[in-house]
Amino acid sequence: MNAAQKLAGGIDAFVDLVGRATSWLALGLALVMGANVLFRYGFSLGFIWAQELEWHIMVPICLFGMSYALLHGEHVRVDVLFQYFTPRTKHAVGVVTSILSMAFCVIVIWLSIPYVYQSWSIGEGTANPGGIEYRYVIKSLIPIGFAVLFLQSLSEAIKSSLAMRSA
Repeated sequence: MNAAQKLAGGIDAFVDLVGRATSWLALGLALVMGANVLFRYGFSLGFIWAQELEWHIMVPICLFGMSYALLHGEHVRVDVLFQYFTPRTKHAVGVVTSILSMAFCVIVIWLSIPYVYQSWSIGEGTANPGGIEYRYVIKSLIPIGFAVLFLQSLSEAIKSSLAMRSA
């Protein structure tokens, strides 16, 4: 096993761990949403913080879930065309799309850093009375989530380029 394969394997293991840990938040999201519905329609009670908690939980699910989906091949791909490609062409497409994905991640990270910095500098919280404070913590997950996606895209590029050589 060469260094590139070890790097890709290490990235894959890291993303798999992050994805599996994050997947437990889906249970928390279901419980919070169920409780919100029960309180709102069963007892005519509504809590702003509980409604905000739903999307606070959804953020890491989406931001880390996209890397996990890419790792496990659950991402969107135009299989109508892809199925007719030769194995070598499929791997070449994998390399190109991985490089494009990494470029996109760099752009999002670059653009989100000032956004997150501003949020931290003002100690941004909710605009709603009774909502969840510390919104800047959730916003910090934007560059982190795209950094994890960058790593997984790098791993996919490595695996596709190695497979393309042997195809």
